[in-house]
Formats: sequence, C-alpha cells, structure tokens
Amino acid sequence: MPTVPAVPRRSYLKDLDYSVVQQCMHCGLCLPVCPTYEATKVERHSPRGRIALMRSIADDRLQATRTFADEMYFCLGCLACMTACPAGVNYAELFEHARAEVEASGVLKSPRRSLIRALTLRWLFMDLTRLQLLGCALRLYQRLGLQRLLRASGVLWLFPKRLRELEAITPEVQPSFSAELISPLTPAVGPKKHRVAMLTGCAQDLIFSDVNRDTVEVLARNGCEVVTPPEQSCCGSLHAHNGEWELAQELARRQLDQFPPEQFDAIITNSGGCGSHLKHFTHLLKDDPRYRERAKIWDEKVRDIHEWLAQIGIQPAPSCGPHHLVTYHESCLLAHGQKITLQPRQLLRSMPNLKLVELPESSWCCGSAGIYNLIQPEMAEELLERKLKHIRSTAANTVATANPGCLLQLINGAKKHGLNLRVVHPITLLAEAYRIG
Repeated sequence: MPTVPAVPRRSYLKDLDYSVVQQCMHCGLCLPVCPTYEATKVERHSPRGRIALMRSIADDRLQATRTFADEMYFCLGCLACMTACPAGVNYAELFEHARAEVEASGVLKSPRRSLIRALTLRWLFMDLTRLQLLGCALRLYQRLGLQRLLRASGVLWLFPKRLRELEAITPEVQPSFSAELISPLTPAVGPKKHRVAMLTGCAQDLIFSDVNRDTVEVLARNGCEVVTPPEQSCCGSLHAHNGEWELAQELARRQLDQFPPEQFDAIITNSGGCGSHLKHFTHLLKDDPRYRERAKIWDEKVRDIHEWLAQIGIQPAPSCGPHHLVTYHESCLLAHGQKITLQPRQLLRSMPNLKLVELPESSWCCGSAGIYNLIQPEMAEELLERKLKHIRSTAANTVATANPGCLLQLINGAKKHGLNLRVVHPITLLAEAYRIG
C-alpha cells in the first residue's frame, strides 16, 4: 500500500511578504526604546535581534527552536520600536507571524500548555457566554466574601508561589455586564449627528463594563446614536498576539457580520490594545474573497474613542466639581500601534476641573502587554515598578490610561504598594464631569 506523503507544516514567516522581513536596516535606533533590551542589554532581546532570527527562518537558515520561541514570547509586543524606526519596519506584522510560527512548530508544546491554551484561547474566549459564566462565578466568589476569607485564612501559603501571585491579581468583576448597563440603541442627546457602533470587548465586559457605559454616555452627549448589540465576541487581538492566526480570522469575520461597517459612521473601541488589532482586518482577511472588501471598509470606520471625539469635536465639560491632579499613562498599542497620543491629552485638558501633569516615560510599557504579566511575571514586575516610580514623581492622585490591561496592572500595583491612587479611563473622567453638570 503506497505511503501517503505528509502534509508539510505551514511556515508563517516564509509565507510572509519578504519585503516586510527585509525592511530592517540594523541601525539600532530601536534599542534604547525597547524595554527588554534596556533591561538586559542582550542583542537577541532587542527588535533588531528578533528580526534577525525571524529573517533566518524566512531564509531557511534556521528552524524554529525552543530558544527562538522563548525569545518571541519574551517580547512585549509594545511596538515602541515602530515609533522609533526610520525605515518603517512593520514589527507588528512580523511579531504576530513569528508567534504563529512558534505555535505551528510545536516547540513549546506540552500537555499543560496545550490544556491551558485549549481552555482559554480556543474555548473560553471564543464565546462570550462562557466568559460571562466564569465572570458570574468569580463575582459570586468575591461578593460572598469567600475571596477575602481565603486570603485571611492563610491557606494560600500552602499553594505554590506563582499561584499565590496569580490569585493576588485576580480582577474584581463588575456587578453588571455591559448588556445590563447599556441599551442596544442609545439615542443621541440633542440632534443626532452620527450613528456609531460600540464594541464592548470580552475581558473589558467583565472587569470594566462601567467604562463601556461611560463611553456610550459620552458618545450620546456628543450627538451620536449608539448601537451596542448585547451579545458580542472577542475581537481576536488576544489570539493574533498569541499565534492563533486562524482563530483571529474567525473572530474578525464575526465582527464584520455583527457590525456591517457600511451601516455606521464609525465603529468605536475604548481599548488601546484591541483597537490596534481591530484596525488591521484588511491584512488579516486579505486572502478571504468573501470578506476582504468589507474588511477594508471596516478598517476605515474603526475609531478609538479619543480619536473619534477629537474628530467630531468634544462638547465642553462644565467647570464645576472637585479639582484633580491627573497624569496620563499611554497604552503602548494606543500610542505606538495606533499613533494616538495627542487626543487623550486633549480630552483631559478639555475638563476645567483637571490639571494634567506629564508623566515621565509616559509611553514606556507598564508590563501588562496583554497576558505578558502572566507569562513573564519577573520582567512585568520590573516594568511596573519603573512605571509606579514615575507616577509617584508627578504627585498626581489620579492616573488615566486607556487600556483594560494597563488599568488592571496599575490598580494591582497601587494596591500592592499601598498607594492612594485612583486609576481610571480618561472617558470615565469626562462622563463624570458631564453628570456633575
């Protein structure tokens, strides 16, 4: 009986347009802005070093190895290198393809890792209902005082150190999910000027549904009719950044089906990390004849909330209310991925009761970086300490940031160090100012 030839494994880096792989000029201007290189001074921990490894695989001079895989997952994916690069290297595309290469190669595969990825990326985050069921269970655990009791009992000291650390950063689930706070159709306050769609996210829906509510309120106050379907999907950012390219494509198609882009003036996101991914569906679905044209329209319509308000003009906030000293931490993917840096500051400065003081190294990563603080806790903690030091130097009692991962990272950091610091989304500050007026 003839042997059936094995199907060759797909190489994401070899399949990538080679012009993307060879863009790097090796100038080194990315080195000073790369947090992992700055901390270690090891060349392979820099964008230049990582790109050299990627190119070696694309050139068939190197196979994906455990060392290569570890290096790709040591990278934060903060994209600060893209802001610094004079050659316009598309590191975001390289980064995602490199992680997909790692997963396709199987060099990191183990029963434990495969189980975790199957339960999270391939099951939990593919269905909002499952995620909300987990959220309900976690909310019950917290509301009944079981979490507090467990922490006070000392039982946690019987668990491994890493499990104790993970339990300590368990997020607090909101009392209500977004669909319980936001009507499917929110009319504009005053004359309707725009019709927009609101993306409520996945983890955002559990942990920061109040930010979604605030975003819709602000949009309505600025003349927008807001469509917010109650049953939404993960945008796929988590999957694309962790090597699950096909799942990211599936989730992108779901977005296009649920939010036909031609029906809206804008599609609004309030998450810096998700927004960076959401604006690149054209690339993600370029080989899909059914969706690629709609993906182009989608990319043209997606707007970060700060970007959109700056575009249409922010309704001034009243001058009443307590005065606050605020500093602003930039979400990496909002600043470097979406190139949105001025608009959040304009929003904060538009509120008479706020004084904005600039944060040193405001665009330096806080260590959250998606799930980086879960898989690389030591480096994440080092970056968090650096960020908190700079926040202390401003003497601000409030720090604003526009990404759920950053919010959670800074909230946990402030709690751990006993800082009297409010960590909040800029849009929440604006919503509060409108309510006072």
